Amino acid sequence: MFGGLPNDADEDTPVFVISVAAQLSGLHAQTLRSYDRQGLVSPGRTSGGGRRYSMRDIALLREVQRLSQSDGVNLAGIKRIIELENQVDALRARIAELTEEVRAAYLTAEQTAATVHASYRKDLVTLRQQTALVVWKPKRRN
Repeated sequence: MFGGLPNDADEDTPVFVISVAAQLSGLHAQTLRSYDRQGLVSPGRTSGGGRRYSMRDIALLREVQRLSQSDGVNLAGIKRIIELENQVDALRARIAELTEEVRAAYLTAEQTAATVHASYRKDLVTLRQQTALVVWKPKRRN
């Protein structure tokens, strides 16, 4: 169970009709429709076209309200903020993917190097330590 949602639902599952979403977000249903038209919040849709809001949508509606009322940001600015936050989230996810790929490649390289080094040990021959000086004198041609 996730905050009163059905057992198989998570924060991204669109389950709330517009009247419930309005009540949960503290906004009027007409405001939610306006935000949807402007692309600020994009709820899921039923097969009949009805809006269904997720817990993530409710949190976003609350954030839009906070930015608008408390911080005085206009709706165009809020839309840009949301776009940038989504872009940052996507970039963070990509960084995490790449970090994992690099970690996996590093481990593979270490294992490969260890295998190669282990195979060398079978071919090594120990030598006595000697110090010798060799002087080379080429023959002179006459």
